[in-house]
Amino acid sequence: MDGRAGFDCDVLVIGGGIVGLSTAYAITRAAPGTRVVVLEKEAGPARHQTGHNSGVIHSGVYYRPGSLKARYAVRGAAEMVKFCAEYGIAHEVTGKLIVATRRDELPRLHALVQRGRENGIPVRELGPAQIMEYEPQVRGLAAIHVGTTGVCDFTAVAAQLAESVRAAGAEVRYGAEVTAVDRRAWGVAVRTGAGEVVRARALVNCAGLQCDRVARLAGDDPGMRIVPFRGEYFELARPELVRGLVYPVPDPAFPFLGVHLTRSVGGGVHVGPNAVPALAREGYRWSDVRPGELAGTLGWPGSWRIARRHWRYGAGELHRSLSKRAFATAVRRLLPAVTDADLRPAAAGVRAQAVLRDGTLADDFLIRRGTRTVHVLNAPSPAATASLPIGREVAARVLGVLAEG
Repeated sequence: MDGRAGFDCDVLVIGGGIVGLSTAYAITRAAPGTRVVVLEKEAGPARHQTGHNSGVIHSGVYYRPGSLKARYAVRGAAEMVKFCAEYGIAHEVTGKLIVATRRDELPRLHALVQRGRENGIPVRELGPAQIMEYEPQVRGLAAIHVGTTGVCDFTAVAAQLAESVRAAGAEVRYGAEVTAVDRRAWGVAVRTGAGEVVRARALVNCAGLQCDRVARLAGDDPGMRIVPFRGEYFELARPELVRGLVYPVPDPAFPFLGVHLTRSVGGGVHVGPNAVPALAREGYRWSDVRPGELAGTLGWPGSWRIARRHWRYGAGELHRSLSKRAFATAVRRLLPAVTDADLRPAAAGVRAQAVLRDGTLADDFLIRRGTRTVHVLNAPSPAATASLPIGREVAARVLGVLAEG
């Protein structure tokens, strides 16, 4: 095929979450006139990871200096606040506390201070009395205050991105699940569940919970498998107990941040999440089971290796999932006034965690390029915060594919 003739678009983006829409947004801004189509299998944007998270604009304090997560979270947090302000999207820069409640957590807290400073983030160290100045009901031995953390409505951000890319001439098609990908020397053709065929010069895979499956459909070996972890939340019946955001000191051996307290833009306070293996890629409840997907998870060698490596941590998460009392006990480490009755069940989310064959949890954003393809293979938290820089990075890579002809 010659030039653009015979193609329905130049770039086809699979996935209408915040990363896929940010990628389309970046392409239309960097290369106006590039024909972009976004295919999303759900009836609207942000129906999975984007729309089921805590809404936190992360500062980047946790992430390894120099990593994509560190660089893009720091940059993305500032850009997200600016984007929300520009489009009138609900947001607030609240700051947050990371609180040590045990002596063995103090070295890890001090390491976070150093890491935050290396990442260029303002961090203030606090003693017990200073903790209470920020959060009168929170107790701890020491804490750090991170001033650049905030909250926003990421679903509204995704909706605005979709509107902006359409205004720039791109198409966003909902209810369009990709079922087959045919990659040729001239480009790619995808077929949807409705039988529609879309031909493009290049393909971007931002399919989140389904990204490894889409990579294999395209003929690329992703070298990883998405293992879904459900994050279960409660809502605090007495939101006045918490002014802002309160986090425990995370365990560096595991990619989850522990049960924390998050005041949302709507004024409610979410508590959680814990993290338990989901029995389906989109398994938001224990009753959501897809045997084929579960078999795929159990058949991946990395799943068993991670289970052996982290079984104690996992057992604790499972206990808190099955016992509200155990969950409340974990919360009381930070907020002693909380009672079991203060916790009301709230909607859960599912984290698309990339696990390598050796059982290693991918700890950074993972973006790989194939022939006429770019795959985003690991983009869990803080991907929503970092979505604008991630989108520019993916856009640069796919525009490179187009430039090669």
